[in-house]
Amino acid sequence: LCCRACYVCIHMLCVHCVKVLDVGNSLVMPGIVDCHVHVNEPGRTSWEGYWTATRAAAAGGVTTIVDMPLNSIPPTTSLENFQEKLQSASGRCFVDTAFWGGVIPGNQLELRPMVQAGVAGFKCFLIHSGVDEFPHVRDSDLHTAMRQLQGSGSVLLFHAEKEIQQPLLYSLPFSSDPCEYSTFLRSRPDVMELEAIRTVTELCLQYQVRCHIVHLSSAQSLELIRTARKAGAPLTVETTHHYLTLSAEDIPSGATQFKCCPPIRSIANQEQLWSALSAGDIDMVVSDHSPCTPNLKHLDSGDFTQAWGGISSLQFGLPLFWTSACKRGFSFPDVVRVLCKKPAQLCRLDNQKGSLLPGHDADLVIWDPEREFVVKEENIHHKNKLTPYLGVTLHGEVKGTIVRGKLVYFNGSFSPQPLGEQLLINHNVAQTAL
Repeated sequence: LCCRACYVCIHMLCVHCVKVLDVGNSLVMPGIVDCHVHVNEPGRTSWEGYWTATRAAAAGGVTTIVDMPLNSIPPTTSLENFQEKLQSASGRCFVDTAFWGGVIPGNQLELRPMVQAGVAGFKCFLIHSGVDEFPHVRDSDLHTAMRQLQGSGSVLLFHAEKEIQQPLLYSLPFSSDPCEYSTFLRSRPDVMELEAIRTVTELCLQYQVRCHIVHLSSAQSLELIRTARKAGAPLTVETTHHYLTLSAEDIPSGATQFKCCPPIRSIANQEQLWSALSAGDIDMVVSDHSPCTPNLKHLDSGDFTQAWGGISSLQFGLPLFWTSACKRGFSFPDVVRVLCKKPAQLCRLDNQKGSLLPGHDADLVIWDPEREFVVKEENIHHKNKLTPYLGVTLHGEVKGTIVRGKLVYFNGSFSPQPLGEQLLINHNVAQTAL
């Protein structure tokens, strides 16, 4: 799964010669597969774009990203929009890139054509997505989509929060200061996630379509997930680096760079997520890289209720995870499992990504798990530098990234040209590979 190079060279074969890269006493591991990335191109390239996002990915040891169907304009909710997305990404990716489609009300007849065109699967929201061009679905839309996806081998991803009638607890006289993180946290209680996941598990069991819960934040939903899986639901679950690293108790007033949806919860909740990850109840860890321009974070007012909900972390997923995981007894094979292998399986890419196996792509990350570094603005490669990790010391510096045998990043320098490819998923072939 991974090895210490121990002064053994990595050999990269090309047509005309053998290139030798001596990486010293570094750890060599399969390239990371980050299956939850908002690139936002076309349409919102002031937020992010393929050139900057995939350079950040390469600098973080990520060799494959899967781009979410929002917040680009147009969203990837039709075959025509998917083709526009592919055109926008063409020749601009430093790492390999696959694409999610989206399920919105009324687009059910677009789903099969998008599967045939190579999307990795689909994402939907059970609550307002934050952008009007990607409306959330209702129960009737979900049943229609599930019937379309039956037998396709595809997967439906859920942003699992539902609007609910707030219980009495949340109408009691707490502080309503919008600059206090607790005000925002109370507006998105655990029960919103719990009720949404209840809906997901029922649909998953009824239709036997693969379902996936994105960015699980609340440990209260874990028992429901375990029960559904025991009953035969083909259900997978991810959490993110920010839920495993950050805690509500440590978020200062007005620090809107910490806002995301679902929200960052308590330290006690975080420890339960770590336990669930260790037990296999949570399958994988991803970035949910969701950047925006600094003005949308409303740092001047510090108003959590108005700020954009998203955290930028694509470049730092591996060290963020390792900094905390190594203190909890996680091993290097565990890192490979949750950052590489499981995300590749979700996207039907595990016949070529996520493992060091004969016949797989030569995707590698070279890193030093013992080396510390400080996250500084000048070293961040995604377009907008605002992140809650500025000034944080992390363990595990990425030295180099190799995509399909080609060096795309090494010691702070990138390949002169983007070398990433677009990955179109053949669900029939991939399904037999599982």
